[in-house]
Amino acid sequence: MAKSDYYEILGVSRDASEDEIKKAYRKLAVKYHPDKNPGDKEAEEKFRDATQAYEILKDPQKRQQYDQFGHAAFEGAAAGGGGFGGFGAGGFDISDALRAFMNDFGGDSIFGDLFGWGGSRGRRGAGGGAARGKDLQIRLSLSLEEIATGVKKTLKLKRMDHCSVCKGTGSKSGKRNVCQTCQGSGRVRQVANSFFGQVIQESVCPSCRGEGYVVADKCNACTGTGLQKVDSTIEVDIPAGVSEGNYINVPGKGNAGPNKGPSGDLIVLISEKPHEFFKRHGADLTCDIDLSFSDAALGVSKTIPTLDGKVNLKIPSGTQSEKTFRLRSKGLPVVNRREQGDLLVRVHVRTPEKLNRAAKKMFEELKEMGY
Repeated sequence: MAKSDYYEILGVSRDASEDEIKKAYRKLAVKYHPDKNPGDKEAEEKFRDATQAYEILKDPQKRQQYDQFGHAAFEGAAAGGGGFGGFGAGGFDISDALRAFMNDFGGDSIFGDLFGWGGSRGRRGAGGGAARGKDLQIRLSLSLEEIATGVKKTLKLKRMDHCSVCKGTGSKSGKRNVCQTCQGSGRVRQVANSFFGQVIQESVCPSCRGEGYVVADKCNACTGTGLQKVDSTIEVDIPAGVSEGNYINVPGKGNAGPNKGPSGDLIVLISEKPHEFFKRHGADLTCDIDLSFSDAALGVSKTIPTLDGKVNLKIPSGTQSEKTFRLRSKGLPVVNRREQGDLLVRVHVRTPEKLNRAAKKMFEELKEMGY
């Protein structure tokens, strides 16, 4: 069964901040915590999945590995092989989820989780720095030959960059004024009434959209956004052994952030082109070849193509149809590991459709002999 995307589980975008990821997890964890849903297996599974996703995405190193390779980054760890991040995603159960939850939030007030009182909120704008730009995603199709060796690709794409006229300020004069609504904090507070009394709620400032400043004399080239669309050429190194659904994360090659903010990342989503001869199964490759009756009965040496040249396969006498032969280390490499898959060659004994008189007589004689 295909695993759900960790960002989708938490309901956040791929460029979500650490604070947004934490906030999303807290909300789900409180909603589906087993103590609040005794005996509810569905809620238990959702709590476990949300905690598993959070354990990966809260850690910058593990998050980078997941962004680059998807779930494959941790499958080695689940199988006992260490994987990329040392996190056994495949064996993560409810006890692991509860333990992780307590380690992260054991000291928090449950009322803070339920009603949004607890925890600090990250800020951006004049009080907390410029916002990071959005990530871009592009799909890259690779042949099995490219996957087998790894390849450097040159990608052409359009992205948002800082305006060359106003240097990203959004202003003709380069001047910006502190937002009077939020006094430069990028956030506004409102007092709301609840069953427990008054609650202070924070939200993004509607006047400056969280930037902490406003521009009076907007730049004509970028209409005050500080950003303009440009054509970019980016080189990406693809490691050998990648597979469908893996990600290659290219830092700083996404859209530039407003107010001279840092750029997001470029996420290169890998897809595979169908091969005319081979089919892929993990690191292993499979192919099919035809054998005549005589070759199957007497044995034969067949030349088999592989991704790195041709090899001879000895087929013994008496080989039956659908027999599979394994050519060791003739498959694909395992990404970031010193392992190589195998090539599995399945033979099909071909029945002749038309027989001339001599061939028919020969088969009749073989039939009389019990063959």
